[in-house]
Amino acid sequence: MVEPASLKTFEIERQPSVTDQVFELLYRQVVELQLLPGSKLSEVEVARQMGVSRQPVRDAFYRLSQQGFLLIRPQRATVVTHISEQGVLQARFIRTALEMETVRAAAGRLTEQQIGQLRHLAERQSEALDAGDKMRFHELDDEFHRQICVFSGHEFAWTLIRESKAHMDRVRYLSLSFGARSAFDDHLDIMAALEAGDGEKAAAHMRHHLSRLLSIISRVRETHGQYFASE
Repeated sequence: MVEPASLKTFEIERQPSVTDQVFELLYRQVVELQLLPGSKLSEVEVARQMGVSRQPVRDAFYRLSQQGFLLIRPQRATVVTHISEQGVLQARFIRTALEMETVRAAAGRLTEQQIGQLRHLAERQSEALDAGDKMRFHELDDEFHRQICVFSGHEFAWTLIRESKAHMDRVRYLSLSFGARSAFDDHLDIMAALEAGDGEKAAAHMRHHLSRLLSIISRVRETHGQYFASE
């Protein structure tokens, strides 16, 4: 009987594909409202502007449509969706249910190194806040929540969250002009509970943090009603 070969293990660092790069650029432009709701997009024109072939653009369009950012219409232009208030509230429900559990689980198993990583993220977010860099703040906000999911041992939860939160992302971005400081302070409260190993308090702070969206959405709709869908 032939013994199986013993292979040396190694890690491959995955570089972003062309599709990944197109996706991330379009994602940023939609969230930052450089591409406004109702804007029409053409695969051919996007490919030309980005200097890539149509296939990665088509793949990126599909991923964005799965997240709720684009409406792909056969034989017609692809359109940036309007913000769905119902979609925002559904995403908040999913996030609250999942993230209360992940932060509760994380509190009981965080290492000093992981706590240090979360502290570092908080420091970088503070710097983005002071610099008025809203997109950077938004990205670091996501990373803070993603890392808690990872550290809890339930990284898959963040995949589920990201797939459902497209409409929420634009509301969150619009709210940063008045709500970034409160969001950051909430992160500090969550951090303190995690460092203390208090899962119940961390979960309560997470619930409070995500519940802010209920008042934020009304305020954003008052000033940017044209971006919302009629439901």
